[in-house]
Amino acid sequence: MRILVTGGAGFIGSHLVDRLVERGHGVTVLDNLDPQVHGKGTTAPRYLEGHLKAGAVRFLHGDVTVREDLARALDGVEAVVHLAATVGVGQSMYQPHYYTHTNGNGTGMLLELLVSRRDHVKKLVVASSMSLYGEGAYRCPGCRGTTAGERTTARLEAGTWEVPCAGCGRDLEPQPTPETKPAEIASVYAATKKHQEDLCVSFGRAYRIPTFALRFFNVFGSRQSLNNPYTGVAAIFLSRFLNGRPPLVFEDGLQSRDFIDVRDVARAIQLAAEFAATGEHVLNVGTGRRTSVLDVARALAGHLRIEVQPELLGKFRAGDIRHCFSDPSRAAAVLGFRAEHTLEEGVPALVEWCRGEKADDAVERGLAELKSAGLVQ
Repeated sequence: MRILVTGGAGFIGSHLVDRLVERGHGVTVLDNLDPQVHGKGTTAPRYLEGHLKAGAVRFLHGDVTVREDLARALDGVEAVVHLAATVGVGQSMYQPHYYTHTNGNGTGMLLELLVSRRDHVKKLVVASSMSLYGEGAYRCPGCRGTTAGERTTARLEAGTWEVPCAGCGRDLEPQPTPETKPAEIASVYAATKKHQEDLCVSFGRAYRIPTFALRFFNVFGSRQSLNNPYTGVAAIFLSRFLNGRPPLVFEDGLQSRDFIDVRDVARAIQLAAEFAATGEHVLNVGTGRRTSVLDVARALAGHLRIEVQPELLGKFRAGDIRHCFSDPSRAAAVLGFRAEHTLEEGVPALVEWCRGEKADDAVERGLAELKSAGLVQ
């Protein structure tokens, strides 16, 4: 197929492009090369150069919010993988217009242009996010309830970090989060990802275009930006380590997520793009394993063989959640997808990539921006 990958020069997109080319697909990449991620420049990153020279990839420097750029990118396309988005929970809270414009309007523009191309485009895949769940699924060890209470400001200011049971008040136990859990929007970023997902699923249903909304959990791996203070926590921590500084950890570091290797994510997207059946599917893309933020810091430090210890800030950010990890069973049933790489197996690839990159530590700048906006307490 000829497949358009919006955001195809980015972290996840470029790994997907590698897989699609290996499998014989023709690929068009549309990417605005956001300076916060790519630095200054208007040419494709070096890891796409081989595909460009071989003629396997057509690269367009453009933006999904610009009709002319999108229309040009859609020429001859049979499937669309829509990854282009502004990412980052913290930044979204003080730049809501930028996030809603890029993620919402960009997706709306894409779908509007697909109306006249609906007889040619046979598949639509959109990147969604675990962030739309808010807190993950829980169970109370006391009353066996599953309804989470609020992590109030008073609780957080007292350093009481865990999520209380809405029924009896005891600390809840985290459980795998299935796709059936209702969304609980805790950030502007999460709202935009839920919006993107709903737009694409409803559009695919109306026009009978097979559509996948893939809810990525915490993706890490090579090509992740080391200069973006709002990127994934693994890359942020690594940037600090490489600059001889301790990672800055909110709360007590025991908050947990589901860390999935970018190579597994790229494979999940490829399986969705090649899926032969019809219908609309919303799937978690995660490992099903729960890992604390401190465990990530320890895995990185262990591989680097350094003694720098994380700095526990004892502070909290607006929009942050405590625990969320995936129930990956639906993706296994629909796509036959199961994550193959553990965090420990993926860390060496991330570290090796970073050895050839300049790690500009912008974490303290990002923290200052959040504090200035009143989002850190």
